Amino acid sequence: MTDVRPAPLSKGEVGWGILATGGIAGAFTRDLVAHGHRVAAVGSRSADNARAFAEKWGIERAHGSYDELVADPDVDIIYVATPHNFHAANATAALEKGKHVLVEKAFTVNTAEARAVFELGRSRGLLVMEAMWTRFLPHMAYVRSVIERGLVGDVRSLHADHTQRLPSDPAHRLNNPDLAGGCLLDLGVYPVSFAHDILGSPVEVTGRGTLGGTGVDVCVATVLRHRNDAVSTSYSSMETKGPNTAVVLGTDGRIEIDSVWYFPTVVTVKDVTGRELERFDEPVSGRGMQYQATEAERLIAEGQVESPLMTHEQSIAVMATMDAVREEIGVRYPGE
Repeated sequence: MTDVRPAPLSKGEVGWGILATGGIAGAFTRDLVAHGHRVAAVGSRSADNARAFAEKWGIERAHGSYDELVADPDVDIIYVATPHNFHAANATAALEKGKHVLVEKAFTVNTAEARAVFELGRSRGLLVMEAMWTRFLPHMAYVRSVIERGLVGDVRSLHADHTQRLPSDPAHRLNNPDLAGGCLLDLGVYPVSFAHDILGSPVEVTGRGTLGGTGVDVCVATVLRHRNDAVSTSYSSMETKGPNTAVVLGTDGRIEIDSVWYFPTVVTVKDVTGRELERFDEPVSGRGMQYQATEAERLIAEGQVESPLMTHEQSIAVMATMDAVREEIGVRYPGE
């Protein structure tokens, strides 16, 4: 085991606004604060929740509404951490106030919403980025480098699972169709996005799933055919916890990503005989969500409106794939 990989430290020149105070907002803010990023304000629909969040993380200003947060002159970029069905409206409100946005995955509920948000951001000259934080982690950069160096030959397939035992309470947001609940948008987006990253957008999408009592998907499997007939498969579930590993198979070897593959973890490269060729084992400090923040701040400083690691078209393509999967398994959200 090597020493902890030095974390990217921010100069604190960009003021972050945290929109919503749930679990993912806390996880992101923890990594921001620990690595020098300046969190200028937090906003919630509850003034009490906003104050409690601000006190916990040492944030100067707490706003009792999202409108107040996006209007805060000391905030440069808004991190949108609400349930999926609010992402488009929250991001739109921030962009209309001249704020850059980092929007939690899944980026929106569907492709149409995603296109509208990206178009607005581009028209305003503002950064819009999906918070698919896994793409920015060091071990994922290593996976891409292995493929680029040809260590495993021509990549022919990829498999990843994202399986957890999550609350079954019908009132929980994950089981609420009004909040765009379900397994695919919360869990399945990780392996689907990973497949897009490594193999490109699919040319054929197959999805199978099981719906729960509230009508949301509780498990979903995907088979995607990509360019050159490469195939990716995934299985995601919020009923059962599995290994949460991933593997990329090439003509000359394979890349094994240990559990939990979408967190900082160990990556092993093996040849066709199973002999180890290389091993990446460099843990990072914190959860690793600071890497996407560092990328956002770099892009803002350079006047860029999208990240080359998570482009607008890539996010739209991921949403289009999930739209196709939902159509196959029979999941529609109110208002679509």
